[in-house]
Amino acid sequence: MAAGARRAGLGAAGTALLAAGLALALSPSEVGSPGEQRGHVRVLSAANWSLVLQGQWMVQFYAPWCPSCQQIEAAWENFAKGSEHLDITVGKVDVTQEPGLSGRFFVTTLPTIYHAKDGVFRRYRGSRTSEDLRGYILERKWEAVEPVAGWKSPSSIMMHGMAGLFHFSGWIRQIHSYFTGTLGIHVWGSYAIFILSTLLIGLILGLILVLIADCLCPSKRRYREETSVELIERENAELTAVEEVEEAEEFSANELEEAAEEKEDISDGEDGAKSSEEANSSEDGSEEDSAVDEGSGTEETEDICEQQPTDSETQSSVRQRKSQVADNGL
Repeated sequence: MAAGARRAGLGAAGTALLAAGLALALSPSEVGSPGEQRGHVRVLSAANWSLVLQGQWMVQFYAPWCPSCQQIEAAWENFAKGSEHLDITVGKVDVTQEPGLSGRFFVTTLPTIYHAKDGVFRRYRGSRTSEDLRGYILERKWEAVEPVAGWKSPSSIMMHGMAGLFHFSGWIRQIHSYFTGTLGIHVWGSYAIFILSTLLIGLILGLILVLIADCLCPSKRRYREETSVELIERENAELTAVEEVEEAEEFSANELEEAAEEKEDISDGEDGAKSSEEANSSEDGSEEDSAVDEGSGTEETEDICEQQPTDSETQSSVRQRKSQVADNGL
């Protein structure tokens, strides 16, 4: 009886110790649940990363399989022990568990360390020993480092989209692991499933976009049926406006023609007056010519009359000379 009771007591004690060990092993402080304090290091996740926007932080992005991350783990823990004296909070992010958060900070290499001061982020590129990390804070060396650009800040809209993209990629990777590991589907079979899913999702999204576009911008036939009266009135108004313009153009053309005819009449009258004046002038010229001719005729008669006495005088003088010669000869 005593031996059995002793064995039962030992079995109960062993069970209690095993339960306590499991509880310690699975406790959040050891496992590092998001948001819980792991020693002196704060574990960050997508749910509580906004804490970094307040106060002064040093955050490390790591992966369990990364050798460099494993080498600086002790130095990081030692640095976190003196964080209270430095007035700083030390945190870390497991990129395998938080792909969205790693995308928000645009982490491309491991380990990556960021310094944050009231929402202003700077990339730490110095030595990763605990002494250098403390000197970076005590000597305020971070003031000489250029801050991350506004569009690359983890709180910007662009980094929100980047976080969603990284989170989506992690979700796809988990589905691929489920297909190949749990269901035993071949790798190429998993790829084929993703390709068909992508095509199907694209067709569905395209159909949705077409329906939305059709609702926001209806077709011409439907639009005409709904607004036929307004279109008819508008067309009538346009036709009347065109007719008025044409009438105005015709009226202006008629006015131009009338003005041209008036100008022609005026020019014809002027030409007639000029021709009459020229006729009158020609008549006056002819009269003057006739007067001149008459004057010249009288002058010629006078010359003839004047010439006739001179001829008679010469004849008489010749006769006298002949008579004188005859007399002398006798």
